[in-house]
Amino acid sequence: MRLVSYQNQQGECRSGAFIEQDEAIVDFQLASREVFHTEKPAFQSVQSLLESGLDGLTAARELIAVAPAAAVVRRDQVRLLAPIQPPPQMRDCSCFELHLQQCYAAARRARVAREPNPEEALKNIDTTDDDLVIETFRRQPIYYKCNRFAVIGTDEDVIWPSFSKAMDFELEFACYIGRRGKNISRENARDYIAGFTIFNDMTARDEQGREMPGRLGPAKGKDFDTGNVMGPCLVTLDEIEDPYNLTMIARVNGEEWGRGNTRDMFWKFEDVIAHISREETLHVGEVLGSGTVGNGCGLEQLRYLKPNDVVELEIEQIGVLKTRIVKP
Repeated sequence: MRLVSYQNQQGECRSGAFIEQDEAIVDFQLASREVFHTEKPAFQSVQSLLESGLDGLTAARELIAVAPAAAVVRRDQVRLLAPIQPPPQMRDCSCFELHLQQCYAAARRARVAREPNPEEALKNIDTTDDDLVIETFRRQPIYYKCNRFAVIGTDEDVIWPSFSKAMDFELEFACYIGRRGKNISRENARDYIAGFTIFNDMTARDEQGREMPGRLGPAKGKDFDTGNVMGPCLVTLDEIEDPYNLTMIARVNGEEWGRGNTRDMFWKFEDVIAHISREETLHVGEVLGSGTVGNGCGLEQLRYLKPNDVVELEIEQIGVLKTRIVKP
């Protein structure tokens, strides 16, 4: 299933699923009235659908198979939200080593750009701090907790924060937790994944650079309204044969800025779930981001966004997450 949340023309938040190559949506409650002759609590939202477990998901599949005409709405007539908005919890992990390596290399190049002899200065830079992060990354999954209330959906504008002059996108893969669990083994972890979506982790690079030496992780570099873009849908686990062989592409104003593949994840979601759930309960609907794929942001190329740029992030079998960057 390709689960979606949307807002109709009356301003109501609804749940459903894409059909017709993602051009139309089956509204679950409307379909439930037609097929089951009643509304069901499970169809109030995508969150409640996941919480309903196998019974609710099975009923949803029945509704999609029937897709009564009275329950089908056109995608271009509604406003898509993030699949779960807001999610109960968000964690963004670092799973792609190439991204870290290229970001650090780009930052070092930027640091010496004004030196009389940049190449010589580059050779003499102390990389101890960068090396320590890579060492930690290879030893265990690392992550931070995001601002879940900053989540928006596809085709929504990201508002450029007033404190930044260097805005960047980040192309990420993300999974949703589908079952409550604690001390989950890596071998059983896939059973706890409900499905996947695309995540654009917008970043104010200049603010991030100022705060990261404090060694408490990202704060205002990541936390601003509209900064976490997710969607366009939640593709359930059964719809994707191999989640670790999906092409990921980033475009700005139609120009490809980078691409990668989920196969390059040093840590898979199963590793991350096993690590995070140690003596800590994971709850239905929680989001785990993969971190940025290698070549999946502007910083790695020392390129930054401009006002009114349109960012399109694509992941094979999931779709395209589209965002315009607006500076008030």
